[in-house]
Amino acid sequence: MNFQRIQEKLNILADAAKYDVSCSSSGSKRSNTNNGLGDSSGMGICHSYTEDGRCISLLKILLTNHCIFDCAYCVTRKSNDVKRAAFKIQEVVDLTINFYRRNYIEGLFLSSGIFKNADYTMERLIAVAKKLREEERFNGYIHLKSIPGASDELMYEAGLYADRLSVNIEIPTISGLKLLAPDKKHEDFTKPMLKVKNELIRFKNERKIIKSTPKYAPAGQSTQMIVGATGETDKDIMYSATYYYKKYNMKRVYYSGYVPVAEDSRLPSIGSQVPMLRENRLYQTDWLLRFYGFTVNEILNNDHPNLDVDIDPKLSWALRNLHHFPVDINTADKQMLARVPGLGIKSVHKIINARRFRKLNWDHLKNIGVALNRAKYFMICDSRNWERRDLDADRIKGMILKQSVGKFRNQYSQQLALFN
Repeated sequence: MNFQRIQEKLNILADAAKYDVSCSSSGSKRSNTNNGLGDSSGMGICHSYTEDGRCISLLKILLTNHCIFDCAYCVTRKSNDVKRAAFKIQEVVDLTINFYRRNYIEGLFLSSGIFKNADYTMERLIAVAKKLREEERFNGYIHLKSIPGASDELMYEAGLYADRLSVNIEIPTISGLKLLAPDKKHEDFTKPMLKVKNELIRFKNERKIIKSTPKYAPAGQSTQMIVGATGETDKDIMYSATYYYKKYNMKRVYYSGYVPVAEDSRLPSIGSQVPMLRENRLYQTDWLLRFYGFTVNEILNNDHPNLDVDIDPKLSWALRNLHHFPVDINTADKQMLARVPGLGIKSVHKIINARRFRKLNWDHLKNIGVALNRAKYFMICDSRNWERRDLDADRIKGMILKQSVGKFRNQYSQQLALFN
């Protein structure tokens, strides 16, 4: 093996893979069998994140950055002047095993540019996973990025070896995809998604009858959208995400801020980049929709098509709907408690359990661990130490932001003191 050439390929193809953020390694329970290598069950996956939230616990590479398509937003577009490389199947297998044995990684995230056609590329991705499972007896986590347009037969085979499959929808709207990737069709993305969804349903049904039914993509499927390349509003993005969650049973939808990769009149200028804070607000909204009982129309609508930058989406909704507040912490139901800014689901459960024994006051809530810096403006309890009285939305927002700035300054001062 030419180690210098392998190192060069790794540098090129790992760098090209950094734009894909949908590499979460949760949800699989593939345990070690037959004295194999690795284990993805329980704590087998070591979740490690960079400062901007990207998972780095997996070997994250492209099989190749050669591509037959010329998508305007993609760094590997065929017209882009970048250095090209391609791994052989065995090279990826060897890298994965060697990195795992050195404790650098806990699994593999493998994507690829498209060379020749979708099926040819997908076959090579599957070959890597198959070799790892059958020849190396590797039981660690494998996430395969499915190739848009791949056949149903290959999507089925991929799920037998991978823990998670994903097809990036890339652009949130069909019109945006036509503008920036005219060679691709929307159905090229949705057809593999539908196949994975149907196979997951079939596996669950068959497993109830036949326990030995082979596992199929036990961590489900996910997708990713590029944010800010075609001017969609946050409302457009979240309606699109909701559609994929419901239609294809997505495990996760990821949001990746557009990073300028080349000059193109269809795209934002090279000097512009989507703020990381916008990604963060979209993830917060995603969480509210999936776990807090909100609908898209409550958070984003024609009057408010984009998320506030300075405050989180739950607080923004509450300030626009003060007629729902304050809620009585001792009588409000679970759904309404979950809508109080500053209360997470764990805090809601603690409150509901604690109030079975007595009426709660501010001291009780502090002991439970409730963060009152923002929640206190939206609730009342068995205490008069603080009452919201007749504060309007602007005053509440100003007070919360002022407290947040003060808290940040105190934390910064404490950190500086450690070095003095």
